Amino acid sequence: MGLSASATASRPSVAARLERLPMTSYQRSLFAIIATAWFFDSMDLGIMTFILGSIKAEFGLSAAQTGLLASSSFLGMFFGAATAGLLADRFGRKPVFQVSMIFWGVGSLMCGLAQDVNSLMAWRVLLGFGMGMEFPIGLSMVSEIVPAKSRGRYVAILEGFWPLGFIAAGILAYFTLPLIGWRGIFLALSVPAIFVFIVRRYVPESPRWLEDAGKTHEADAITSQFEDAVKRAGQLTDLPPVKASAPVLRESRRALFAELWHGVYAKRTFMLWTLWLFALLGYYGLTTWLGALLQQAGYGATKSVLYTVYISLAGIPGFIFSAWLLEAWGRKPTCVLMLLGSAIAAYLYGQSAATQAPLTQLIGAGLCMQFFMFGMWSVLYAYAPELYPTRSRATGAGFASSVGRIGSLAGPYIVGVLLPVAGQGGIFALGAASFVIAAFTVLLLGVETKGRSLEDVSH
Repeated sequence: MGLSASATASRPSVAARLERLPMTSYQRSLFAIIATAWFFDSMDLGIMTFILGSIKAEFGLSAAQTGLLASSSFLGMFFGAATAGLLADRFGRKPVFQVSMIFWGVGSLMCGLAQDVNSLMAWRVLLGFGMGMEFPIGLSMVSEIVPAKSRGRYVAILEGFWPLGFIAAGILAYFTLPLIGWRGIFLALSVPAIFVFIVRRYVPESPRWLEDAGKTHEADAITSQFEDAVKRAGQLTDLPPVKASAPVLRESRRALFAELWHGVYAKRTFMLWTLWLFALLGYYGLTTWLGALLQQAGYGATKSVLYTVYISLAGIPGFIFSAWLLEAWGRKPTCVLMLLGSAIAAYLYGQSAATQAPLTQLIGAGLCMQFFMFGMWSVLYAYAPELYPTRSRATGAGFASSVGRIGSLAGPYIVGVLLPVAGQGGIFALGAASFVIAAFTVLLLGVETKGRSLEDVSH
């Protein structure tokens, strides 16, 4: 049962207690667990970039069929992101986060056992469903345990595990594809699903969510455990005093989706959905095909994987720079910069590929493209969960991600259909235009959240 109205009014809020805590190894250890799950998800999704050409050759697929296969996991992500957001806001972050890992683990295992392209497509949908579930929940969990002064940086670093996983997938493919084939790679990537047991033991439920759900006793108990762990980790005798905060007012938890289109949130939702749709349309339409396009240009499977890994290395400084810029400059200008940088670099890469420029020029343009595109991801994932209140945070982030999956679902397929007509130059120009649309949407409709508590932003 919750506390009485008078007791609720007199007790300090969970948010006030969490926001005054210093960052210690305890919060960083929780972050590391969530980030590791994120890393393995990234490997499972990114591996298709490096093995798509081999699958295309084995099954004798046309360009359109290859694009459909590349898009299949994003269909699952579309449903997974929307479903998980609603479930996490209704039943809690932790249980849904655990279930997501089971889905993608089983999906990866069955992809490795697929004997035809139709079954492979079906299991990629299941794999995508699990990955789509995890992303909005991981974002909400990190946003709710890290203080405002560090929140943007840590969410951006979380997204930095995306390029790391992508690069690790490329390295794995480079060394193992000739030995175990693409099926063996999928089987190997299913093993990290056992990570769910670590999460069950060490990651607590979000105390912010518990308080918002009216479970104040549980919220206070977990927050007290949180405070004690921070004191031990930081070797502190006392914690900073709790600042005065407004009484915690519970609002209806029904119709969480409807709230996304009510009052101030309607403008934010329109901005986020447009941003995610066009950003992911451009990103996945181009990145998923990078390896296959290099093979089409005459490079062997092993060399195309290696060159794609080289290009992707720029994603590491890209997300680090973006993580720093988020707190130094702000979410909105950083987002616009990364999107416009992605547009310019994608266009130049496409022109280099279309004119068969020297390999050094092609890789140079690719490095610039991946620098900005992975930096873009850091902003997307830092920005989305900050724009909604706790009761609908996972729902808002989940539906933004889900709408983005429409773009990521359409992008690879559109490339497959238009490639024979437009060529590589036209394909990358289309991706550049998508980034420009996303940038101007943020410029016109975005709000700044840097340095503000989640409760301040939501009100």
